[in-house]
Amino acid sequence: MEYQEIIHTIEGKRRFGSLPGIEISRRLLAAAGNPQKDLAFVHIAGTNGKGSAAAFLHAVLKEAGIKTGLFTSPHLVDFRERIRINGEPIPQQEAARLGQLLLDIDVGVQPTMFDYCFVMALLYFKEQGCELVILETGLGGRLDATNAIDPPLVSMITRIGYDHTSVLGQTLSEIASEKAGILKKGTRAVLGSQKPEAEAVLKKYCNSLAIPFREVEAAQIIPLADGFSYPGEQPYRMRMIGNFQYENAMTAILAARELGSLGYPVTEQALHRGIAAAVWEGRMEVVSQRPFLLIDGAHNTDGVAALMHSLKELYPDEKFHFIIGVLADKNYQSMVDLALPFAACVTAVTPESERALAGEQLSAYIREKGICADHCGSVKKAIELVMEGGKGKAIERKTVAFGSLYFIGEMKKELEKGKLAFQNNRCQNQ
Repeated sequence: MEYQEIIHTIEGKRRFGSLPGIEISRRLLAAAGNPQKDLAFVHIAGTNGKGSAAAFLHAVLKEAGIKTGLFTSPHLVDFRERIRINGEPIPQQEAARLGQLLLDIDVGVQPTMFDYCFVMALLYFKEQGCELVILETGLGGRLDATNAIDPPLVSMITRIGYDHTSVLGQTLSEIASEKAGILKKGTRAVLGSQKPEAEAVLKKYCNSLAIPFREVEAAQIIPLADGFSYPGEQPYRMRMIGNFQYENAMTAILAARELGSLGYPVTEQALHRGIAAAVWEGRMEVVSQRPFLLIDGAHNTDGVAALMHSLKELYPDEKFHFIIGVLADKNYQSMVDLALPFAACVTAVTPESERALAGEQLSAYIREKGICADHCGSVKKAIELVMEGGKGKAIERKTVAFGSLYFIGEMKKELEKGKLAFQNNRCQNQ
């Protein structure tokens, strides 16, 4: 099969398997020759900030001259975003070759898309001689497919909040226990700033396994005009915006320092240049200045709270035109309620997902709260509404699009086409 057909086949595998991800990936890894045995890892779990922390660390290690593989999910536009080495995505021919190899393996159960992607990544990283691999968990930690590896050199756990509660638990302590499942005897831990319930669980795990750990103290982070400072560190400059990114950057810095203590050549220059160079698409990303359009993958209550806090800091006293697309299995009411104090008006969109919440339903909920809200039939029409200019109240304000990463991926695809026919397509007033 050709690349597109192979990737389409992999993407079509059902989202959840009949066994926990860790059991399926163990079988698939064994059948593929256990490539993980020849690799050194940094493993990252958490609710919010995993991808950004991974991107910061990846940039630092690249600056340090360390050949580093990065495995993240989901992708926004291109499947190959999930598997990168020093910033470069896996070539199509390599993804096709390894994808076909894995599709031909029978392990007695049906692997999911995530299982295939994970094992494909490790095979590629091994073949390319990666000195380090950064692994982002998919869901949780304890039973996640990525947890089939042996103890990593460093385990990072970013801020924990409420998400996937039907799978991970209803309380922060329960969710933290699942995330803490990546902590194994022999690793070193770096913990992002946590709420007390989650912090207590993580520290208990570390102490019970004699795992040394370092914590980010969010209260010690001082925002600067173009970055932040932290006690004991020279000020860092950043391209990424958003106050929550300071904490993600500091989590990556502490992890990089742990790797330095293990003999990896992480210099002060590499740390500062990496943090300054790091980018992570779809997170507080300003994609247009005139008209202003910012996109962010805030898809749970903690993510939306962090986004609103950053908007307040960056643009004090402003009200925004929000474009929102969310999944029905999320606590969308709480997410929206956090945003409405900052809203002048809202455009609701139905993401392209079988789990999507209908834009009509979302806009109706928002109108009940007393905020002007319309819905659009597609992401394309929502972008056209912004880009047409001067046609309605929404255009007169800064536009911020947030919600499901599926939705943000759709936004990126449409924006990157670059040649939208702006033909006065208007959203439906309700």
